[in-house]
Amino acid sequence: MPILDLQSKLGINLDKWLLQSSEQPHKRAARCHAFEKEWIECAHGIGLIRAQKECKIEYEDFYECMHRHKTLARLKAIREQRDKMMKDGTYTPPPCHSGEADNRP
Repeated sequence: MPILDLQSKLGINLDKWLLQSSEQPHKRAARCHAFEKEWIECAHGIGLIRAQKECKIEYEDFYECMHRHKTLARLKAIREQRDKMMKDGTYTPPPCHSGEADNRP
């Protein structure tokens, strides 16, 4: 227990803003709750230095879930490849991707 419990004295809850696993609306788990839980379970009680080395994989999974850097980079590469193929004439998008209204009944 901390000597000065500022959160309770000031009436604020920083965990609500810092952790995804804090209480969520409608009691549903956050998107990255499982990754955060794995990371916290791995890093609990071993110290910052060891946790940075031993729990690197769990942290990277949690970070990717939160920020989606790898996913967005892959999506960008796919779109660039599609645009290149369209420019070369080796790919034509299906009619449903033309952006026009559907004429079917």
